[in-house]
Amino acid sequence: MDPRLRLRHIACFLEIARAGSLVAAADRLAVTQPAVSKTLRELEDILGQWLFDRSGRGLRLNAAGRAFQQFAGVGMAELERAQNTVRGAHFGQSRLSLGALPTAATELAPRAALAFHEAHPGCVLRVQTGPNWLLLSQLREGTLDLVVGRMAEPDLMAGLSFEQLYLEDVVAVVRADHPLHGDVDADQLLTYPLILPPRGAVIRPTVRGFLTSIGAGDPAPMFETVSLAFGRRTLVGSDAIWFISRGVVSDELGNGRLRTLKMKAPILAGPVGISQREDAQPMIERKTLTDCLRAVAASDLHQVTN
Repeated sequence: MDPRLRLRHIACFLEIARAGSLVAAADRLAVTQPAVSKTLRELEDILGQWLFDRSGRGLRLNAAGRAFQQFAGVGMAELERAQNTVRGAHFGQSRLSLGALPTAATELAPRAALAFHEAHPGCVLRVQTGPNWLLLSQLREGTLDLVVGRMAEPDLMAGLSFEQLYLEDVVAVVRADHPLHGDVDADQLLTYPLILPPRGAVIRPTVRGFLTSIGAGDPAPMFETVSLAFGRRTLVGSDAIWFISRGVVSDELGNGRLRTLKMKAPILAGPVGISQREDAQPMIERKTLTDCLRAVAASDLHQVTN
């Protein structure tokens, strides 16, 4: 290994890969942006390869960067596990990390986690939620063992496998006593404030494409979020319309606190499934959790309804 390569280079690189920008990475690392730029330049000089494609102020991993992230990330994750073990973590206790999109974190992941705990009570399951791109990045690094989310663009799935569990639609939801009823068209929709998925949310292109297809154009939203806590409270206190994956609001729809609007055109469903690293070593706990996720998804709970 090149003697110039240090842990700070790898840690900095991984944070840039997660954040997608030097400014955001610097903020997370609590250092200056020039310091992050300098560390990245040093690493790319050491490796003799560009690791990112530069696009304006953003950075996107290229093929070399994705390969380095996969191996360097796993190495850092193993070092952290070794450190925790030596510092007094519970010897003999296995651990597993699951990443879940908000749409899977409300019902699918909790039910699967409970079934998993019955099978492996001695294994600590850590569950993390977040946007799809971040979860897949952490999966590639080795910080996560499994991700329940959407299939990303082909270049972002390099080194990862995807198994579809079910199809899920995106719905327009409002409070139970919202004034809109019946088939809703673009003109009616635009008379109310909208809550749309933020940049980086995997359903954002679907929602934006749908709005364009019905003649609503590219409306400016009141808010952008996929957070259940924020979206639910905002809907209850306003006439806003929220475009969100059905799974995120399944409980609220079931108890009648929120309801869906009937759109004149459907919002096409997208696949939700399990992503894993293709080079992951066999692990009985990972297989059990995968089986639990499959079993829950196979129930009628996750069938797309209109």
